[in-house]
Amino acid sequence: MNDQNHTPTPSDRSAHRSAATPATHRTLSRRGALAAGGAASLLPFATMGAASAAPAGKGGKGKGNGKGKDKGKGGGKNTVDIDALLSEMTVEQKIGQMFVAVGYGATADESHRSNTTTTGVDTIEQIVRTHHVGGLIYFAWSGNMVDIPQVNTLSNDAQKAALDSGGIPLLISTDEERGVVFRLPAPATPLPGAMGLGAAGSHSHARKAGDIIGTELRACGINQGFAPVVDVNIEAQNPVIGVRSFGADPEMVSRLATAQIAGMQKADCSSTVKHFPGHGDTAVDSHYGLPVIDHTREELDELDLPPFIAAIQEGVDAIMTAHIVVPVLDDSGLPATLSKPILTGLLREELGYEGVIVTDSLAMEGVRTIFSDDRVPVEAILAGADQMLMPPNLTVAISGVRDAVANGEITEERLDESVRRILTQKVKRGIFDEPYADVDEAVAAVGTRKSVKTAQKVADDSVTLIADDGTLPLRRRTKLLVTGVGSQAVLDNTVAELKEQGIEATGLLLGTINAAAQAKAVAAAADAEAVLVLTSSAGFVTPKVQVDLVKALVATGKPVINASLRNPYDVVHVGPVNSSIAAYGNSACNVRAVARLVAGEIKPKGELPVAIPEADGTGEAYPLGHKARFGG
Repeated sequence: MNDQNHTPTPSDRSAHRSAATPATHRTLSRRGALAAGGAASLLPFATMGAASAAPAGKGGKGKGNGKGKDKGKGGGKNTVDIDALLSEMTVEQKIGQMFVAVGYGATADESHRSNTTTTGVDTIEQIVRTHHVGGLIYFAWSGNMVDIPQVNTLSNDAQKAALDSGGIPLLISTDEERGVVFRLPAPATPLPGAMGLGAAGSHSHARKAGDIIGTELRACGINQGFAPVVDVNIEAQNPVIGVRSFGADPEMVSRLATAQIAGMQKADCSSTVKHFPGHGDTAVDSHYGLPVIDHTREELDELDLPPFIAAIQEGVDAIMTAHIVVPVLDDSGLPATLSKPILTGLLREELGYEGVIVTDSLAMEGVRTIFSDDRVPVEAILAGADQMLMPPNLTVAISGVRDAVANGEITEERLDESVRRILTQKVKRGIFDEPYADVDEAVAAVGTRKSVKTAQKVADDSVTLIADDGTLPLRRRTKLLVTGVGSQAVLDNTVAELKEQGIEATGLLLGTINAAAQAKAVAAAADAEAVLVLTSSAGFVTPKVQVDLVKALVATGKPVINASLRNPYDVVHVGPVNSSIAAYGNSACNVRAVARLVAGEIKPKGELPVAIPEADGTGEAYPLGHKARFGG
C-alpha cells in the first residue's frame, strides 16, 4: 500500500498507489539483524429495515478470527444465515463481493470521469449497484476525504446503495496507519506512525493508538483499516516501508502489532496486517517493480513470519499480500499475491489462517509484470486470495473472473469459500446489524482532546536523541532559528512549542530548498545563538540539497541541532552536528516532541527501533536499541 498522501494525475491513479525514492544499493544485511536479535429480499436475516433505515451509530459484536481474542464492543441483534445467503446469491453477486473498488467523488451520486473510465459507470452509487462490489477503499486523491461529516455521509449513502440493491453491506476501507500514511481529514488525531511506536516500545501505547484509529474510522462509517504494517524492516534502503514498520526486531514488531490489532478490533474496525509474507528486506518498490526476497526458509521463520503468526493468534480479521517474489517458497517467479504455494500452502495450510486474504492494490506494477489485467484477479483467486483490491479497471477485472467461472477454471464452490469468509467478517464486525454511522457522533468522536493528549504522550516517549555533545537541553531564552524542510504548519507547531518552553524561537520557512534558500538560512543564523534544522528522507540517503543546507549552517559556527522528521538515517549523511534527533514523523505531536526535547521539558526516552548503517550502507553506525543522553 502506498506511503504518501499525494495527489496523483489521472494516469498516476490508474497505475500507482504511491511514489517513493528509488533505492541505490543494499545496506544492513538480514543476517546481521539475525545476529543482533440482487434485491433487498435476498438477505435472509431477521429484519430488513437496514436498507432504508436512518443512520444508526456504531457497529455490532465481533468475536475475532475463530482463534482470536478480540470481543468487539457492539451488541448483535440479527442472526445472519451465511449459508442461506450464499444459496440465494447469483454468481455475479459472488464475484462482486470479492472486489474492493476505488470510487471517485465526495458524494455517492457525484459523476466523475475516472469512474466512467475505470468502472463503466459514473458514480460511486452506480459502482455499488452495478458491480455488486463487496467493498470500497477511500483516498484523498479520489475525492473521498474532504471533511468528517462528508466522509460519514458518503459511507452511509454507499451502504444504502448496497443494501437496497443486494441486501449485503459494504466493507469500507482505507490505509490508516497514521504517521506518514493517513487518510482521514482533520481533526483526525495526528498519531505517530509505527516506527515511532517502535521507538517508544510500549504495548499500552500501541493498543491505545489502535483504539483511536479504529474508533475514528468506525465513527466515519469506515469499518476496515489496512493497518498495521508488520514487515520487519531490516533493509535501510527499503524505499516503500521505512517508518511504516515498527522496526527491525521481529519480537517487538509482533508485540506491538498484536496490541494495535486488539485496539482496532475492540472498536469493531477490522485490522489488516501487511504485507505477507514480509516486505521488509527489499530495496525495490513493488509499486513500480517486482522485488525478490532471497531469504532462506530459516530466515523467513526467524524474521518475516513471526509477526504474521502473532497476528493470526490475535485473531486479525484480514491479511494483505505482498507483490514480492520469494523463491524459497515458490520458485515459479510469481509474486506472493499470485502464488498458491504461498497463500494456500503456507498461509492457509501451514499457518492455519482462516480469515480474509486481501491482495495489495492490483494497480501496482509488481503484480502486473506477468499477466494482463483481466488475468491478474483470476490468478490471485486460484492462488487463494479472497478480496481483489482496486484493480486498474474494475470492469475488465470482473469480466476476467466471470469468464474463468464460465469456463470452469474457477468453480462456484471456490467463490463460495471466499465470499463466506468476507460475509463472516462483516457479521463479526456488526456491519449487518448497524451499517450506518451517525454524523454527530462522528464529529464528537474524531480528534478528541483525550486522543490528542495520548498522541503527544506517545510522541514524547518515542522521540530519540541519537547524539549530543552537551548542547542540549538549551537554556531558557536561547535565541533559536528553526528552519529546513517542512510546511508552514510544521514550522509553526515547532516554534509554538519552543516558545511555550521558554525558548526564543524564530521560524524561517524555506519552501523549495536551493542555493537561494540556503543563503537565506545562513543569513538568518547570524542573529541566532543556535539553529534547529529539520530534514526528511523517504529513503536511506538524505537529499543533497538538505545535506548542503545543514553543512552551510554548521559552517556559521553556531551550534546546530538536526532533527530528522521521517527515516532516522539522516544522522550519517548530513555531517557532524552538535545534536541529532529522530522524530519518525512530521505531525504536530512529533515536532512538538522534538521541541520539548530540545528545551529539556522531556528527557530522551526513545530507542532506535532499527540499526543505522554507515553512510555508504555498510557496517553499523548506531545499533538497534541505541539512545543517547543529554551530554552524550
